Amino acid sequence: MHAIPQRCAHRPLSGGLVVPYVTLIHDGHAAFGVLDADKAINAFRRRLCQICEHRLDERCFLLVRPADAVKGCSPEPALHPECLPYTADHCPMLNGTVTHYRRSPVLASHPAGRPCSDSSCLCLSRTTDEGQAARSGSPADRYEAWLIHTRNYRLVSLPERPDVPSGISLDVPVLRRRVLRTATLTPDQQHLMDLFNCLMNGA
Repeated sequence: MHAIPQRCAHRPLSGGLVVPYVTLIHDGHAAFGVLDADKAINAFRRRLCQICEHRLDERCFLLVRPADAVKGCSPEPALHPECLPYTADHCPMLNGTVTHYRRSPVLASHPAGRPCSDSSCLCLSRTTDEGQAARSGSPADRYEAWLIHTRNYRLVSLPERPDVPSGISLDVPVLRRRVLRTATLTPDQQHLMDLFNCLMNGA
């Protein structure tokens, strides 16, 4: 296991783990695995690492699933190369500890992580997990980390909200790819990934 990166020394801990900058803090507890929309947008715009909140340097990693590669967009803020190994070690989705996506969003109202029961709470409006319904209960995806040069860092937005970044473009030169966790791709996913790889390689 990798030690806590020096860049993260200022970050709060929960259960001995670094609380990433973009993690939603709900009712005083870190809702690991749930992105705070406002923080994610801030990280996109200011080119901040999603873990330590420091500015990205010359190179950064993007987290990419097959569906992201097809869409040409990574929906999460980037990471420093130093922050990725620690994250890959401790994130259950990246290290393979969990095999399926949650069936419902979990917002921590206490350490056990029960869903929020306060109908007046604005927590749902602060999350970016718009794909939860589509992924609910399905097997976990394959995750890769793509290293890019920050001079090629380019934000993309949804047509209906051009002023709000929704991710980072993958239509850029990739310096290196690292598989973080494997998953059995469906035939359609494998076909799309093969096509995408051919396009990226200029075949």
